[in-house]
Amino acid sequence: MTDNQLRNDARDELRWEPKVDDTSIAVSAHDGVVTLRGTVGSFRTKREATTAVKRVYGTKRVDNELEVKLLNADRRADADLRGDVLQALVLDTFVPSTIDAEVDDGVVTLTGTTYLNFEREEAEYVAGNIKGVTAVYNQVEVVPVPPTAEDVKHSIKKALERDAKLDAGGVNVESTNGTIRLSGRVRSWAEHDAAVDAAWAAPGVSSVEDDLLVAY
Repeated sequence: MTDNQLRNDARDELRWEPKVDDTSIAVSAHDGVVTLRGTVGSFRTKREATTAVKRVYGTKRVDNELEVKLLNADRRADADLRGDVLQALVLDTFVPSTIDAEVDDGVVTLTGTTYLNFEREEAEYVAGNIKGVTAVYNQVEVVPVPPTAEDVKHSIKKALERDAKLDAGGVNVESTNGTIRLSGRVRSWAEHDAAVDAAWAAPGVSSVEDDLLVAY
């Protein structure tokens, strides 16, 4: 796939995505890396732009350099914004009470601890949906739990084999002191994301080293 074709496909996908206003987004592509520049009206739109471009065949990475510029009507006091973020976190049953949030000029910083990465990511997703948020910094720490490295590796391999979206035979798993290293080849970004999600879902995982190659 040529750079021009990838750029045009990425532009078309952004126009197709109803959650994204692409009128102020510039798209470029080089060697499979798609770069987004310009301005959007919310942090959620910025995030959805990345999700949309990752769906495009041939995309190896998305560099999202979009700036969030709020309309005056969307600007809010930090105290009010923090209250809404905390309320949203409390209402989400996947977010543990050990996660807190601070707000400075529309930028949300998440802190605290959790045992599972999906809870950490859920908190980031929830905070990013609140009107008036311009960025989210996720500093929540995933605290490892005691299972052995071999137990963790086995549970991840079984999860990969159960997942209908990917060919588990192409993914190698190594486990050391809570760190998982994934290597090998997958056929698409959907397979890549499924493998990474499976690794993070295992109890005891504190970090994932992603060395998977998307081979088109």
